[in-house]
Amino acid sequence: LSLGGRIFELPAFNGKNVFTVKREWNHFLEAHKEYKILHSHIRSYASLYLPIAKKKGLKTIIHSHSISNGSGISSLVKNILQYPLRFQADYFFACSPEAGEWLFGKHACNTARFKVLKNAIDAKKFVFDKDKRKSIRKEFDLKEEFVIGFIGRVTEPKNPSFIIEVFSEFVKINNNTKLLFVGDGNLLSEVKEKANRLRVEDNIIFTGTRNDTDALFAAMDVFIFPSLWEGLGISLIEAQATGIKCVCSERIPSSAIVTDLVEVISLDKEAIYWANRIADIDANYVRTNCFQAMIEAGYEINSTVDYLESFYIKENG
Repeated sequence: LSLGGRIFELPAFNGKNVFTVKREWNHFLEAHKEYKILHSHIRSYASLYLPIAKKKGLKTIIHSHSISNGSGISSLVKNILQYPLRFQADYFFACSPEAGEWLFGKHACNTARFKVLKNAIDAKKFVFDKDKRKSIRKEFDLKEEFVIGFIGRVTEPKNPSFIIEVFSEFVKINNNTKLLFVGDGNLLSEVKEKANRLRVEDNIIFTGTRNDTDALFAAMDVFIFPSLWEGLGISLIEAQATGIKCVCSERIPSSAIVTDLVEVISLDKEAIYWANRIADIDANYVRTNCFQAMIEAGYEINSTVDYLESFYIKENG
């Protein structure tokens, strides 16, 4: 808003309001002919409004940020709804090759209409800063404790329950430790209950949602990211940018692993195995400056902004 943008709210799809969604999108685009491009980051019901946008003469982009819809009835519905997207959009964007192939199929990803647009970050902001580390550790009264960290949405894909299991095993190895658990989501209460059951709640700091992730990463000694699935895994990119050692699952796209700071562990391994691998990390390792690595891997925000701006201008003629 401060930059001159505008926000409009249209009906969310609830499974029953197909005609309402189509009617409202039709009215909206009819009333706002100034828009020339529709870049959709929603995939589940984008197939309802993309054809309307194309009929109105807009160029359309569908953007994939995941590699799974999870399980259950809602997943089945989403899979059915999103299938037509590969035939409807003018361009197919994805945060990784894996995310693109999952949503659009191999054929679409082998055409010039497919683009990988990496989820870039302000890499300079994430360069390790000792003062940021001291500030956060002071805020949470962290002294000599070994800090395991997680930052992300507390939802099924992030596998948050397993994080608590791993931490519970790690506490048995090193009781002078804390888990800095950053984020919110529909599974947070379940995660807290599990921490209580495993009697590790006193060793966990639940921060809720924060916007100072660069400083939080600086305060950690290792980052854990055992996701069940990821379109890319932006938190892992940010973690590497701060020079922190990371352990992640084998479900993370390879394009998210851009430094030698990451150890990939199979989710077939039990929590005790993960805990032992974390225990092998020397808490006194030197944090390296990974700014150049982020640039070379294509995750620096300025280059991505320039590309997307040029793309929009070109498509708008």
